[in-house]
Amino acid sequence: MPASILIVDDEKHTRDGLSAVLEDDYDVTTARDADEAFNLMAADEFDVVLTDLRMAGKSGLKVIDHAVKLAYRPIVIMMTAYGSVDTAVEAMKRGAFDFLTKPLNIEKLEILIKRALQSRNLQEENQQLHERLDKKFSFDGIVGNSQALQNVLDQVRQVAPAKATVMLYGETGTGKELVAQMVHQNSPRARGAFVPVHCAAIPANLLESELFGHEKGAFTGADSRRIGRFEAADGGTLFLDEIGEIDAPTQVKLLRFLETKSFERLGSLKPIQVDVRLVCATNRDLLAMVDKGEFREDLYYRLNVVPIMLPALRQRQDDIPVLLDHFLAQFAEENSLPAPTLTPGALKALQEYAWPGNIRELRNLCENLVVMRQGGEVSEYDLDPRFTTGEGTPASACTPRSALKNPHSREENEKRLLRNALVEAKGNRTKAAELMGISRRTLHRKLAQWPELDV
Repeated sequence: MPASILIVDDEKHTRDGLSAVLEDDYDVTTARDADEAFNLMAADEFDVVLTDLRMAGKSGLKVIDHAVKLAYRPIVIMMTAYGSVDTAVEAMKRGAFDFLTKPLNIEKLEILIKRALQSRNLQEENQQLHERLDKKFSFDGIVGNSQALQNVLDQVRQVAPAKATVMLYGETGTGKELVAQMVHQNSPRARGAFVPVHCAAIPANLLESELFGHEKGAFTGADSRRIGRFEAADGGTLFLDEIGEIDAPTQVKLLRFLETKSFERLGSLKPIQVDVRLVCATNRDLLAMVDKGEFREDLYYRLNVVPIMLPALRQRQDDIPVLLDHFLAQFAEENSLPAPTLTPGALKALQEYAWPGNIRELRNLCENLVVMRQGGEVSEYDLDPRFTTGEGTPASACTPRSALKNPHSREENEKRLLRNALVEAKGNRTKAAELMGISRRTLHRKLAQWPELDV
């Protein structure tokens, strides 16, 4: 569908001439004055408005004023035989895209219209991107209803509008970067850049340059000036993941930035002032690192202004069924495949699993099930044995180690072997007995002794 153009001019020959030139490529409508243009813009949406400045009645500046207030805002190009710098400045201040003087150069006009339409497309794409980000990182877009998750969201709601530095604590895979993006997207900086830096992924000798930039010749191989992540995040949010991995020299420079809001590029003494909000994350105990002399105490207190603890997935058991439904549906849609369904037994096993890899591990499982099962039903017997045998329990699980049964005892080993046999036999007791090399009667006796194994 061709772009639509409204030509507003009180001279008929100008309207007709421009219409004849442009109508082969565009859907052209004309208006003889501002009032007629207002009525046309109320009835239809135009991509570009090409308006004369001086007309009988209201001027072209009034056309600009009207156009910029519309929900579907057209791009306005001003035309006038009375070109002057003052007029051009006034038109631009009111929202005009550009300014042309009469007699018009048709070639320049066509180029300008194409530029205007490209600009409009970029604006629309940018707006759509921001709307998708707003939706993705809105509080309504977060999956889960557990109290542990709601406590985190309540803290994010409070801290997002502020300027305070935020420190996110949590195990790997708990969604620290997602929460950092939520803080950014729900703050006044949402239209600024969100710049993530994974500190552990960058060699220590390069991290300082990556964060603060460098001048040409600052070190061997510095062939040109480089803008660092702090400058890239000016007006937005800088997310420093795995902050506990930064070395001592970088800690000093980061502390200086927090104190002065400025820094110097490597190889320069000129301070650079930026407006950046810091959100940091770690899966390490920073206070223990401070005690060991591995992390500066003054930096710790500068960063730990608003600490937020992210719960592990095993602390959000009520959210596991919801998350499974969400990710199974998501990956099914992405791969154009039917989503598998989980039996009550499979769902029970997954709820009782410790999830040492947290949400990241759950997402990977869902993607695997969608791709490999391609619809159909998934029972507990179809799952990897680690989900049904208790394997994979992290050392940091809530139960104290002293309260666990001895994993090396004969009874625990026998129970584990029996459970594995039942899983491998998909619940077939005869086959499970054969796998263990025992009689079916012995198997029944064992199951009566350990009813928790009877699946």
